[in-house]
Amino acid sequence: MFRAIPRSSALQVQLLYFRGFGECRASKWVLDGGALAKLMSGIDCRGGHTQISKVFAHARAEHAKRRINAVIYVGDAIEENVDALSEMAGQLGLLNLPLFVFQEGQDARVEAAFRDFARLSKGAYARFNASAPQELAALLKAAAAYASGGKDLLELQISGQARALLAQLPP
Repeated sequence: MFRAIPRSSALQVQLLYFRGFGECRASKWVLDGGALAKLMSGIDCRGGHTQISKVFAHARAEHAKRRINAVIYVGDAIEENVDALSEMAGQLGLLNLPLFVFQEGQDARVEAAFRDFARLSKGAYARFNASAPQELAALLKAAAAYASGGKDLLELQISGQARALLAQLPP
């Protein structure tokens, strides 16, 4: 993901995750892949309902503090009120904070909701296969390029995933 951007552009990433019963945590902002990998390796999965509303609310609050160019959400389920989440996604769109929503799995209800979140926020949606990690890696690389340099930098990416995301973004 960090290799997708020119060295002159500083990509900062904050990891936000939820798990268990109401647990939702945000990391500090990091500037390199090694620091992000270290953060990610310290997280273990636990059962619990989705907390997408907390992710959207956190993104909005962070964006109020300092401009954020994009939010990447990776998920496979949704157990919250889709209409309420769609409202929040639309609010992010009004703030020019696009969501790049990547779905693992084939659930049609989840896909419809995730597509709406991306559309309402002026972002993009894609599905990936968890058994093919290079798909998610290409999506993350494309989203990082967008976050770092907008559509101009995304257009320089050659992957099919980058082209598919670019086709969904508004002119």
